[in-house]
Amino acid sequence: MNKTKIAIIGAGYISDIHLESYHRFVPEAEIVAVYARNIDKAKAFAGKYHIPQYFDDVDQLLAQADVEVVDICVPNYLHAPVCIKAAKAKKHIIIEKPLAVTLEEADEMIAVCKENNVKLMYAEELCFAPKYERARHLVKEGAVGEVYMLKQAEKHSGPHTDWFYDIDLAGGGVIMDMGCHALGWFRWMMPGVQVKDVYATMSTVLHKGRTRGEDNAVVIVEFENGVTCVAESSWAKHGGMDDRCEIYGTGGVVYADLFQGNSALTYSKDGYGYAMEKADTSQGWSFTIFEEAFNQGYPHELKHFIECVREDKTPLVTGEDGRVVLEIIYAAYASAGLGRKVALPYSAKVAKPIDLWFNPKQNN
Repeated sequence: MNKTKIAIIGAGYISDIHLESYHRFVPEAEIVAVYARNIDKAKAFAGKYHIPQYFDDVDQLLAQADVEVVDICVPNYLHAPVCIKAAKAKKHIIIEKPLAVTLEEADEMIAVCKENNVKLMYAEELCFAPKYERARHLVKEGAVGEVYMLKQAEKHSGPHTDWFYDIDLAGGGVIMDMGCHALGWFRWMMPGVQVKDVYATMSTVLHKGRTRGEDNAVVIVEFENGVTCVAESSWAKHGGMDDRCEIYGTGGVVYADLFQGNSALTYSKDGYGYAMEKADTSQGWSFTIFEEAFNQGYPHELKHFIECVREDKTPLVTGEDGRVVLEIIYAAYASAGLGRKVALPYSAKVAKPIDLWFNPKQNN
């Protein structure tokens, strides 16, 4: 089989997940190059996964590596420059969340990809997670009647690496990191329905000494069809990852939990190795997760994008979808700063969305 050649941009935690997903579930893909800002890290990552080429210069990778697809897994502030370079090099692009740090960056990324006739997929794995997808299809089958409320929660005790806590690199706090998942999933559940307004509250409760960004937030999104959506996002919840959705309808309800139904209840007096994402100990009782990457939808989204490249199809989740999610994030920060609902469409000329929380006067 003629495989689709891919370059991974980044060598951190999310790159490990993508590599596992490609190797186990996407046989039509071949990873042939990796980039990391540190050449030793790039070399170590390449050795770990038997990748033939490694680079610490994106331009050099794009010029020398024979690839069709670039998979962007670097910190948020690098999304736009790497995406734009890859698009100009005529490479198809799949990019981790959030799409960009600002709406201006998002617009440029989308425009450059269109100008160069390359596909841009926004990697929102909740649109592919098996449990969430089963729940969505239940709704389409009429199992819960008319939906009137959606809820999604993603919570843990904080990110893996330091850059997440730096708002200059991440563009914000937990909403940029995890709230974007809920916002993307809400739109996936109601394709074509526009957001009417956004209300948000946020605070920094656990990581005050480490970040100026919010580590606990609730965002309420009202859609034009009357459906109310509630996103709960937190870096302040101990005990490992919590990721679940709730669907409320006039004829029923659906609960889908990505982890608790996919784990083995375990007791260990002395503790053991890996229990689940963000669990800081395995001593005592724990939920030992299995098929973690599969349950979260990573293999499914990557396989889908490679299929889109090979068969010239439009991705289910596009750069435009990522831009709308970013616009809702802007409105959420503005709402938290102003203490009131903010209507969409929304735009503001600020360096980063989180500035709207710090300085409400910058709101348009």
